[in-house]
Amino acid sequence: MTDVLTARELGHMSRMAVARGDKEGWLEIFAPDAVVQDPIGPSPFNPDGEGHKGREAIGKFYDEVISPSEKIEFEILSSTLCANECADVGIIRTWLAGGTHVAIVHCVFTYKTNGDNHLASLRAYWEFDKTELVEASTLA
Repeated sequence: MTDVLTARELGHMSRMAVARGDKEGWLEIFAPDAVVQDPIGPSPFNPDGEGHKGREAIGKFYDEVISPSEKIEFEILSSTLCANECADVGIIRTWLAGGTHVAIVHCVFTYKTNGDNHLASLRAYWEFDKTELVEASTLA
Protein backbone atom coordinates (compact mmCIF):
# COMPACT_ATOMS: atom_id res chain seq x y z
CA MET A 1 0.00 0.00 0.00
CA THR A 2 1.33 3.41 -0.99
CA ASP A 3 1.22 6.26 1.50
CA VAL A 4 -0.88 9.21 0.41
CA LEU A 5 1.09 12.45 0.34
CA THR A 6 -0.42 15.52 1.96
CA ALA A 7 -0.83 18.83 0.18
CA ARG A 8 1.91 20.20 2.46
CA GLU A 9 4.31 17.46 1.34
CA LEU A 10 3.44 17.97 -2.32
CA GLY A 11 3.85 21.74 -1.95
CA HIS A 12 7.29 21.21 -0.43
CA MET A 13 8.21 18.84 -3.27
CA SER A 14 7.03 21.47 -5.77
CA ARG A 15 9.19 24.19 -4.26
CA MET A 16 12.25 21.93 -4.06
CA ALA A 17 11.90 20.90 -7.72
CA VAL A 18 11.72 24.58 -8.74
CA ALA A 19 14.72 25.45 -6.56
CA ARG A 20 16.72 22.62 -8.22
CA GLY A 21 15.67 23.68 -11.70
CA ASP A 22 14.01 20.29 -12.23
CA LYS A 23 11.23 20.99 -14.74
CA GLU A 24 10.32 17.33 -15.35
CA GLY A 25 10.30 16.56 -11.64
CA TRP A 26 8.08 19.59 -11.04
CA LEU A 27 5.63 18.62 -13.76
CA GLU A 28 5.34 15.08 -12.40
CA ILE A 29 3.99 16.48 -9.12
CA PHE A 30 0.90 17.78 -10.94
CA ALA A 31 -2.13 15.76 -11.97
CA PRO A 32 -2.64 15.74 -15.76
CA ASP A 33 -5.57 18.18 -15.41
CA ALA A 34 -4.01 20.40 -12.71
CA VAL A 35 -4.21 24.19 -12.71
CA VAL A 36 -1.46 26.64 -11.72
CA GLN A 37 -2.41 30.24 -10.99
CA ASP A 38 0.72 32.23 -10.16
CA PRO A 39 -0.40 34.84 -9.40
CA ILE A 40 -4.15 34.43 -9.18
CA GLY A 41 -6.02 36.56 -11.71
CA PRO A 42 -4.86 38.42 -14.80
CA SER A 43 -1.14 39.14 -14.97
CA PRO A 44 1.64 39.41 -17.56
CA PHE A 45 2.15 35.67 -16.95
CA ASN A 46 -1.52 34.84 -17.64
CA PRO A 47 -3.45 37.71 -19.27
CA ASP A 48 -6.88 36.02 -19.11
CA GLY A 49 -6.42 35.17 -15.43
CA GLU A 50 -7.73 31.63 -15.84
CA GLY A 51 -4.47 29.92 -14.93
CA HIS A 52 -2.31 27.38 -16.69
CA LYS A 53 -4.38 24.22 -17.18
CA GLY A 54 -2.80 20.82 -17.74
CA ARG A 55 0.83 19.73 -17.72
CA GLU A 56 1.57 21.14 -21.18
CA ALA A 57 0.43 24.65 -20.20
CA ILE A 58 2.14 24.34 -16.82
CA GLY A 59 5.35 23.32 -18.62
CA LYS A 60 5.07 26.39 -20.87
CA PHE A 61 4.66 28.56 -17.74
CA TYR A 62 7.82 26.95 -16.34
CA ASP A 63 9.74 27.66 -19.56
CA GLU A 64 8.61 31.28 -19.79
CA VAL A 65 8.59 32.36 -16.14
CA ILE A 66 10.65 30.02 -13.96
CA SER A 67 13.41 28.75 -16.25
CA PRO A 68 14.96 32.15 -17.13
CA SER A 69 15.73 32.79 -13.44
CA GLU A 70 19.26 32.25 -12.20
CA LYS A 71 18.07 30.94 -8.85
CA ILE A 72 14.85 30.77 -6.81
CA GLU A 73 14.66 30.47 -3.02
CA PHE A 74 11.55 29.89 -0.94
CA GLU A 75 11.19 30.81 2.72
CA ILE A 76 8.03 29.44 4.31
CA LEU A 77 7.07 31.39 7.42
CA SER A 78 3.97 29.36 8.32
CA SER A 79 1.99 26.45 6.95
CA THR A 80 -1.58 25.34 7.62
CA LEU A 81 -2.85 21.94 6.48
CA CYS A 82 -6.60 21.31 6.29
CA ALA A 83 -7.96 18.11 4.74
CA ASN A 84 -6.55 17.88 1.19
CA GLU A 85 -5.35 21.50 1.04
CA CYS A 86 -2.51 23.54 2.46
CA ALA A 87 -1.81 27.27 2.71
CA ASP A 88 1.80 28.41 3.08
CA VAL A 89 2.77 31.98 3.87
CA GLY A 90 6.22 32.91 2.69
CA ILE A 91 8.73 34.84 0.66
CA ILE A 92 10.11 34.02 -2.78
CA ARG A 93 13.49 35.40 -3.76
CA THR A 94 14.15 35.15 -7.49
CA TRP A 95 17.55 35.95 -8.93
CA LEU A 96 16.71 37.38 -12.33
CA ALA A 97 18.54 36.49 -15.53
CA GLY A 98 22.09 37.81 -15.27
CA GLY A 99 22.08 37.37 -11.48
CA THR A 100 22.55 41.05 -10.60
CA HIS A 101 19.03 41.66 -9.23
CA VAL A 102 16.63 39.76 -7.01
CA ALA A 103 12.85 40.06 -7.02
CA ILE A 104 11.40 39.57 -3.54
CA VAL A 105 7.74 38.62 -3.29
CA HIS A 106 5.68 38.11 -0.13
CA CYS A 107 2.97 35.61 -0.89
CA VAL A 108 0.53 32.95 0.15
CA PHE A 109 0.60 29.65 -1.72
CA THR A 110 -2.29 27.23 -1.65
CA TYR A 111 -1.93 23.64 -2.72
CA LYS A 112 -4.70 21.11 -3.27
CA THR A 113 -4.07 17.41 -3.75
CA ASN A 114 -6.19 15.13 -5.89
CA GLY A 115 -5.86 12.36 -3.27
CA ASP A 116 -3.66 10.34 -5.62
CA ASN A 117 -0.26 11.84 -4.76
CA HIS A 118 -0.51 14.70 -7.27
CA LEU A 119 -1.39 18.36 -7.02
CA ALA A 120 -4.76 19.32 -8.46
CA SER A 121 -3.89 23.00 -8.06
CA LEU A 122 -1.25 25.47 -7.02
CA ARG A 123 -2.48 29.00 -6.44
CA ALA A 124 -0.21 31.90 -5.47
CA TYR A 125 -1.51 35.11 -3.94
CA TRP A 126 0.87 38.01 -4.50
CA GLU A 127 0.83 41.52 -5.93
CA PHE A 128 3.05 42.68 -8.80
CA ASP A 129 3.15 46.26 -7.52
CA LYS A 130 4.49 45.10 -4.15
CA THR A 131 7.41 43.15 -5.62
CA GLU A 132 10.72 44.43 -4.27
CA LEU A 133 13.68 44.58 -6.65
CA VAL A 134 17.07 44.68 -4.97
CA GLU A 135 20.67 44.28 -6.05
CA ALA A 136 21.82 40.72 -5.48
CA SER A 137 24.99 41.94 -3.77
CA THR A 138 22.86 43.31 -0.89
CA LEU A 139 21.67 39.78 0.05
CA ALA A 140 25.06 38.38 1.10
